[in-house]
Amino acid sequence: MQEIVGESLARRLVEWGVDTVFGLPGDGINGLMEGFRRQREKLRFVLVHHEEAAAFMATGYAKATGRLGVCAATSGPGAIHLLNGLYDAKLDHVPVLAITGMQETSVLGAHYQQEVHTTHLYQDVAGYNLMITNPQQMPAVVDLAIRHALSKRTVAHLTFPNDVQVAPAAQDPYRHVSPGKPPMSAAEMCQPPLAPHQQELVKAAEVLKAGRKVAMLVGIGARGARAEVLAVAEALASPIVKTLPGKQVVPDEHPLTTGGLGLLGTAPSEELMEECDTLLMVGTSFPYGKYLPSPGQAKVVQIEVDPSLLGMRLPVDAPVCADARLALRELLPMLTHHPDRSFLEKYQRKMDGWRSEMTRLVDPERVPIAPQYLIGCIDAAAADDAILTCDSGTIATWSARHWTIRGDREFYLSGNLATMAPGLPYAIAMQHAYPGRQVIAYVGDGGFAMLMAEFLTAVRHELPIKVVINNNNSYGQILWEQIILGYPEYAVRHRQPEADFSSWARGCGAFAIKVTDAKAVPGAIRGALAHPGPALVDCDVNPNEPPMPGKVKYEQAKNFTEAFLRGQPHKVATLASVARDKINELRS
Repeated sequence: MQEIVGESLARRLVEWGVDTVFGLPGDGINGLMEGFRRQREKLRFVLVHHEEAAAFMATGYAKATGRLGVCAATSGPGAIHLLNGLYDAKLDHVPVLAITGMQETSVLGAHYQQEVHTTHLYQDVAGYNLMITNPQQMPAVVDLAIRHALSKRTVAHLTFPNDVQVAPAAQDPYRHVSPGKPPMSAAEMCQPPLAPHQQELVKAAEVLKAGRKVAMLVGIGARGARAEVLAVAEALASPIVKTLPGKQVVPDEHPLTTGGLGLLGTAPSEELMEECDTLLMVGTSFPYGKYLPSPGQAKVVQIEVDPSLLGMRLPVDAPVCADARLALRELLPMLTHHPDRSFLEKYQRKMDGWRSEMTRLVDPERVPIAPQYLIGCIDAAAADDAILTCDSGTIATWSARHWTIRGDREFYLSGNLATMAPGLPYAIAMQHAYPGRQVIAYVGDGGFAMLMAEFLTAVRHELPIKVVINNNNSYGQILWEQIILGYPEYAVRHRQPEADFSSWARGCGAFAIKVTDAKAVPGAIRGALAHPGPALVDCDVNPNEPPMPGKVKYEQAKNFTEAFLRGQPHKVATLASVARDKINELRS
């Protein structure tokens, strides 16, 4: 059978090592689907229920594996639906190739049905962005797009008109009137880890050795450098603060770490940032500048593989453009063992107190069920190599503080886009990538409702993912954001009673249970994790539990009070929750 352009695309993806494409067919990509069909023994097409989920799956796959994620959608509306998931990939710097359809070239510009010019639409999200107009461009442009996505850690986009998709791959339809020739390429690229320059390391070592109160801030860019991060921190007597996407870099129970930073972080991390005189940033361009040292307070060393991110948040005294693992490994022999460990020990004591506070909040006696108790039960029952995916919202706070990184555990969420609903699609993609590992999606009722049809995708693909819904029947994070601005909440709660997502999940053919009593939570979680197929636990939790910042500032407390004075509903229940949390804190 003569090879068509659609098959040329599919064959080239296979040659690049791609084994999975997430997508939804349509008449705008039928030629591409035929190509995927012809390569079906080597290239798996995961049929989803919404194109947004396909893009999230490709992004989650790339985040967990470090490999290229691929998603496909039809022309017009299908291509539009991909965008949210693609922006998640762009903002979190992971490689994704988006493949879309386009109306045939003979009708372009004639206001034909679904004529959406996706190259214009994708101009901001995609670093490489091309409409294929000649079979002679294939397959070299596929190589160029993939190399761009992998080397720049971003989104690449190829769109194929209908008639080009089904054209013979060898067809040469036009005269060649220029001195150029069709691109020739191969499914290969060289991307060795970026080694540091010695003079940059020397400068960094000088700054770090001169510091008396050194702190480290590590992000997801330090993934794979756990041993090096710990060794450098030990030499510098430095506490390790972690960004939320970088939570998995260092075990949460390690004595050198003070946990996260920011609204979802810990009080010790925030306080040490206010006190440190030297900051070593590794693999992060942490965006929340209010939580970083004040200008002039601290000397800054930053290790970052992307030179455009160096010095983005703070003036950097010693920038090091390099792979985090290589840079730390070569930096370590240049450092001397820091003799004064008082700064570290001070925050180790503070962190001991913080951990006691968090333990107190995992309270089975609370009515309604405390969300901290729900995630605490997940944490206690999950395997030491489990992957937890998370939506954006209050659940990000609970997982940041109560999902313990130990062993080979991992944690993923939408870091910079902070979009709702990626938790479930991430879990599906990661279960495809790691079929032997325990994958848990910890999601809110709002995020789950957005893309809940993808649970049916998991059932149909017989994926043993576990979904735990933190059901507060509201958009909890938005609720508290309104209050913290000083305004009473508005239009952020659904009508009572809470939805029962478990009955729907059982209708899909999965194991599912609804939980309304704290005594039933541990058994429900253990039962779901033990079930050999897809499982869902829908747990009603206290909707008035505030995701309090690690350190409450005066302005936040003032605005909180003003919101109540202006007519905040549910004030009694909210204040009761705050009081219970404070009592537990004092007990600890």
